[in-house]
Amino acid sequence: MEPKIRALVFDMDGLLFDSERVVQKSWYIAGERLGYPDMGEQIYHTLGFNAARRNAYFRATFGEAFPVETFNEMTREIFYQLKEKEGVPKKQGVDEILSYAKGAGYLLAVATSSRGPYSTELLKEAKIWQYFDAFVFGDMVTHAKPDPEIYLKACEMLDVQPSEAAALEDSPNGIRAAYGAGMHPIVVPDLVQPDEEIRSMCDWQCSSLLDVMEILKTQ
Repeated sequence: MEPKIRALVFDMDGLLFDSERVVQKSWYIAGERLGYPDMGEQIYHTLGFNAARRNAYFRATFGEAFPVETFNEMTREIFYQLKEKEGVPKKQGVDEILSYAKGAGYLLAVATSSRGPYSTELLKEAKIWQYFDAFVFGDMVTHAKPDPEIYLKACEMLDVQPSEAAALEDSPNGIRAAYGAGMHPIVVPDLVQPDEEIRSMCDWQCSSLLDVMEILKTQ
């Protein structure tokens, strides 16, 4: 493949961590307490959104009266309770692909819609922070995925052209963002399986990060 891939940019939730399911559980619980049953189902419509875009989605879906700030505060509290009780495990192949990629000389970045403090805590607790050369968090960009801004910023920070970088994503909005940035999208599905549109945007579809690592070895 030309030009040669020099950099790998990783989404975080649902790709590096099995965190989307914990978030979804916190939404179900908070929704029940606030009188909005089945709130966990809304996660399928908001994967890849940053906080601002997610809040706008809630208001558009449930009306301006939806208690956005209360819901966010409650879900954060529940999430951390679940995290302490059950943990937020790394996805299969995380340590292996990061170790391989670093050893092979790839530049590595995280491009996540999640906020900086939350992301930093997860990455450091999992002992994978040190692998990365750059970080772009959701509160560092104006436009959320599927806008390509976050991926363009990651490539800029790594000093590579988008055509020299692969984006590893689990969500449709993330793939759209990477494709729009002109990168090489690789989808590793989590909660949502890619449809034909999303598959057409991807260079590869893999079942795990271990599969991605094997592809990289052939490049």
